[in-house]
Amino acid sequence: MTVQRKHPNHSNHPEQIEQLANMVDSHIHLDLYPPEDTAALEQALEAPGLDYVVAVSMGLESGKRTKAWAERYPGRVLPAYGFHPEQTLPADAELASLLAWMDAHGEDMIAVGEVGLPYYMRQEALEQGRPFERQPYMELLEHFVKRAAAWNKPIVLHAVYDDAPLVIDLLERSSVKKAHFHWFKGDARTVEQMARNGYFVSFTPDIVYEEEIQALARRYPVEQAMTETDGPWPFEGPCAGQVTVPSMVREVAGTWARIHAMDISEAAELLRNNARRCYGV
Repeated sequence: MTVQRKHPNHSNHPEQIEQLANMVDSHIHLDLYPPEDTAALEQALEAPGLDYVVAVSMGLESGKRTKAWAERYPGRVLPAYGFHPEQTLPADAELASLLAWMDAHGEDMIAVGEVGLPYYMRQEALEQGRPFERQPYMELLEHFVKRAAAWNKPIVLHAVYDDAPLVIDLLERSSVKKAHFHWFKGDARTVEQMARNGYFVSFTPDIVYEEEIQALARRYPVEQAMTETDGPWPFEGPCAGQVTVPSMVREVAGTWARIHAMDISEAAELLRNNARRCYGV
């Protein structure tokens, strides 16, 4: 796919960003918003400029709450079910219940996720001199990777830095083709392998002010990039002090467009089409 680059001097004014339609938030935790932010979230989900959100889950109860959001906003909230890795491993009975529930609701879900490996929890343990075994989390992840492969669904991944190559190897061995690495960080070799494999990455509002994220955006193929918020995670820059809502992906699209010297409307259309290719909607 060839993308025509345009000089950006006068193309990405704030008012143009605000008017963008058909934007996609490819990664958000709807069930984690506190009650006091529910009104702002509902307003954002009902806004005409939003196409849809991919709502990921943390575990079984989280998945049930996410499913309720999807039933309330059909076509606007697309649910993904899984077990977030930055938490204590589930007991055997808890895992069995989650997997059985996912098996029963496979038709409901747009993807498997959020799943992956616990980089930040592992780093904290090591910094405190505590042992940490990564292998049990690899075994946990394999349950979800196998289901993504069997169901031919995308998998939404939390896998950064030195965890990412391990996850990529598992994806390759399981023949999973559609993988979405959200808020990714890693070395150049890993980035090249991800790009070569056709995996997608998504950018949050921290692309506006984080050089590390901007550098990734510069080198990752434009046909494999998407927008996300990871709400309710808070951000700085133009989003500082605000409730994180899906409309913030407009800021992501605006900065991403400037990085690639593209017209904002062209960039927004490309980012949305990338999400369609990843998630099939």
